[in-house]
Amino acid sequence: MIAEQLNEIYQLLFERFGPQHWWPGETQFEIITGAILTQNTNWGNVEKAIANLKSAGRLTFEELYHLDLSQLAELIRPAGYYNIKARRLKNFINWLFDSYAGNLMNLESIDTDKLRTELLAIKGIGCETADSILLYALNRPVFVVDAYTARVAVRHELIEPNADYEQLQELFQSNLPQDTRLFNEYHALLVRLGKEFCRPMAKCPACLLEKLPHTLKHEYF
Repeated sequence: MIAEQLNEIYQLLFERFGPQHWWPGETQFEIITGAILTQNTNWGNVEKAIANLKSAGRLTFEELYHLDLSQLAELIRPAGYYNIKARRLKNFINWLFDSYAGNLMNLESIDTDKLRTELLAIKGIGCETADSILLYALNRPVFVVDAYTARVAVRHELIEPNADYEQLQELFQSNLPQDTRLFNEYHALLVRLGKEFCRPMAKCPACLLEKLPHTLKHEYF
């Protein structure tokens, strides 16, 4: 039943919105950097920060590994919380160099669960960021959960409103084919839905999922 509901939601979203072409970024490094910098800010600000790194010739792991923390913070200033995010980005890069010789190719043989555990052990890398890195940069079949995902799932009564991140992730991963492209597209479509219709103040009458069972009795995000 849940699998059928999730599939129907996906089909309706895809038919309405089409492919979302996520995650923005020309390289794995750019995608990973964006996933870390996008915490608590909008994507426009992240693009400005990445543009600064590009124009400074610093958009490689090797360059950032040797770059002074204060210089990195200044370059990513548009992303907000730049001192904190500079440390988080450095923490990731240091882990990559200390554990995998600074080469993403060395991650290919690592089991996804093990890799996720290692990412979550990096200071400043939470579940959503780790899973975004796994899905969008490393092409692993891991479903990314965010506020939009939770809001849609709760309002359509697919899960209880007090569900945590892992429970929400399990909802999708256990009821959908383990397909990286599907997980990528589905998450992007849920974000699009959350921004346009399933907002904190819902716009249900205009929503393409209006015909499906839903409730607003739980105010969620």
